Amino acid sequence: MSSADGMNYAPKGKPNPVVQPGEFVFAAVGLDHGHIFGQCNGLIEAGATLKWVYDNDQAKVDNFLEKFPQAKQAATLDQILEDSEVKLVAAAAIPSERSALGIRVMRAGKDYFTDKTPLTSIDQLEEAKKVVEETGKKYMVYYSERIHVESAVFAGDLVKQGAIGKVIQVTGFGPHRLNAPSRPDWFFKKEKYGGILCDIGSHQIEQFLFYAGCEDAEILHSKIGNYAHPEYPELDDYGDATLRGDNGATQFFRVDWFTSDGLSTWGDGRTFIVGTEGTIEVRKYVELAKGTGGNQVYLVNKDGEQHFDVNGKVGYPFFGELIKDCIHRTENAMTQKHAFKAAELCVLAQQKAIDVTK
Repeated sequence: MSSADGMNYAPKGKPNPVVQPGEFVFAAVGLDHGHIFGQCNGLIEAGATLKWVYDNDQAKVDNFLEKFPQAKQAATLDQILEDSEVKLVAAAAIPSERSALGIRVMRAGKDYFTDKTPLTSIDQLEEAKKVVEETGKKYMVYYSERIHVESAVFAGDLVKQGAIGKVIQVTGFGPHRLNAPSRPDWFFKKEKYGGILCDIGSHQIEQFLFYAGCEDAEILHSKIGNYAHPEYPELDDYGDATLRGDNGATQFFRVDWFTSDGLSTWGDGRTFIVGTEGTIEVRKYVELAKGTGGNQVYLVNKDGEQHFDVNGKVGYPFFGELIKDCIHRTENAMTQKHAFKAAELCVLAQQKAIDVTK
């Protein structure tokens, strides 16, 4: 992400195409959040061909075309949905509008790849599930803090290899820089962004399900608050939650909008994973005061203490797997059940939250 606020999140890795040029065509629509650049970068590096872009805000389209001049501007969303060559539509619309857009995309016979949070209510979730079942299309989610961060990918590989035994606890910290003047109006309206646990909390819950191998979980406790931004009364500037997975693993996470101006990046995101045979710490975006950058992983197990700097060494396999999943109708990048369960739990965490500042 940019050092300013994370709105232009577009990590770049080594191109690793899984298809030939023109073999897998996609379009970008709903350019309300800068995550769309990361979504498109990831797909293009995996060999996808970006054909179209559409948004009703010309300034957003112009900005997008500066970064992706190969795209053609569509006159309408229907122009994209009626193009049989387009297999997938990537979007980063206003959170409350992501579900309706996805339903329209899937009913047009295309797979959907949305920014997180993928929806903001249980009613939207139920309708999305229904349309997935009806159409057989995918409603995939850009949970970027795991799938588009090399240290987070590497940590998943370590867990899969059994480096720390069975995972029993995951702790996540997801502080973000607010940089309020750069934010659109919808960012401060709870009906639009869904609340802090629904929005940026979705990253944390998805990571817990993934690392701990949970198919389901329950919200034991959740809190929200607005400590320092009375001028934005609908903003949650703080949130935390505790979850218990269906396999007994637990999670605590904290998210907030209190990153100091002095930090060299948008937020000091960290993940701590405790297993029966060791621990992993992931320092995603910064190694405080060392100037070594992010993507630092620390592993302690029976073999001792190990430190891995994985910058530029892991890549982002999710995108190639997603393309192959769309072609072969498999579920190797992420299962639909997993994508929806994370979305459900973040909505429930928000609904159950105690507002500690009221």
